[in-house]
Amino acid sequence: MDFNYTAVTKDGKRQTSVIQAPNLAAAGRMLKEQGLLPMEIAEQGSSKASLDFLRNISSVSLNEKINFVENLSIMLKAGISISRGLQIQVKQTKNIKFKNIITDIHNMVQQGKGLSEALQKYPRVFSNIFHSMVKVGELSGNLDKSLEYLSIQLHREADLKSKVRGAMIYPTVIVSAMVIIGTLMAIFVLPQLTSVFKQFSGTLPLSTRIVIWFSDFMSAHSVLVVLGMVGTLVGVFGIYKTYPGKRMFDLFFLHFFIINNIVKKINLARFSRILSSLLKSGIPIIQALEVAGESLGSIPYRELVSNSAQDVKVGKSLTDSLGKDETLFPVLVVQMIEVGEESGTVQEILEQLAVHYEEEVDSILGNLSSVIEPLLLLVIGGVVGLLAVALIAPIYSISQSIQ
Repeated sequence: MDFNYTAVTKDGKRQTSVIQAPNLAAAGRMLKEQGLLPMEIAEQGSSKASLDFLRNISSVSLNEKINFVENLSIMLKAGISISRGLQIQVKQTKNIKFKNIITDIHNMVQQGKGLSEALQKYPRVFSNIFHSMVKVGELSGNLDKSLEYLSIQLHREADLKSKVRGAMIYPTVIVSAMVIIGTLMAIFVLPQLTSVFKQFSGTLPLSTRIVIWFSDFMSAHSVLVVLGMVGTLVGVFGIYKTYPGKRMFDLFFLHFFIINNIVKKINLARFSRILSSLLKSGIPIIQALEVAGESLGSIPYRELVSNSAQDVKVGKSLTDSLGKDETLFPVLVVQMIEVGEESGTVQEILEQLAVHYEEEVDSILGNLSSVIEPLLLLVIGGVVGLLAVALIAPIYSISQSIQ
């Protein structure tokens, strides 16, 4: 059988040709034995049977993008051309999806396109920050410096994400364990305990009757309960994926008393760091605000910053635009940016704000577990206490009647 294939050679070049093999799997093995990395293989005369499935469902991590930017910056400083630097990156990258993307970028650069234009082809991998900072570096002739600033920005972003993720692991595990154990107890354990009380002829306490009703409902409709819980989770995630749904959740997080302070400081730190990096690279303030707005995770912050870019475009002050909502941008932040505008040191002020809020986020996240732990203990203790009262009260009543 003849198979059309597209593969990447050891030196990072694309190769398209035909290979004879008994089946698709054998064709893939034969290409690998020849030192080729298969991208697509399709039997001649049939629809394409792509080997890109695993490549497409894989993702490019933030750390891989950081390594890409850092290595390319170092190579440019050493006098290596962009084309040669990308070729070296192809050999060093282990992620198949990222390897293929860099290969495609390398081919576009060899054809005469700019690096920023090539990066723009993959917006899901390279955000507007990549494109904007690289484009400014190309225009100014300081691409290595722009990549260095971009690397610093990505490192800060990775640190922040890592700390937030680490702080959320503990409460997520505890709450998930509570829900799973509670559901299993309600379905399998409580019915065994409450069956004894059903035989009691006297009037049971209200708390006991509620527990009996709950255990009967859970045991009788266990499948529906589990499906309902899974459906609720899927529905919540589905709503969160939509723009109105995410906006609703973001507004809730900004006003929920336990986490609102963390959400605000994270977004302020991210905004200050991104805008400072963009301005330092030489990007105009309007374009920098547009890119910074698109890079923020919270939709209310994103909308306000994007609107500020439009206000600045028509001649309004940045501080007047950001100061419209003191909930999102406190007076202190607005006043410091105003001082930066007046003195011409906006970049330095934004960098100071970024450092300040990053340190505050570190402090809050470091103490988060000590705040959440007693709350979780109170909830667990309350549930256990209610169950104990509901199960012990009828036993006490029975013993009193026997006496």
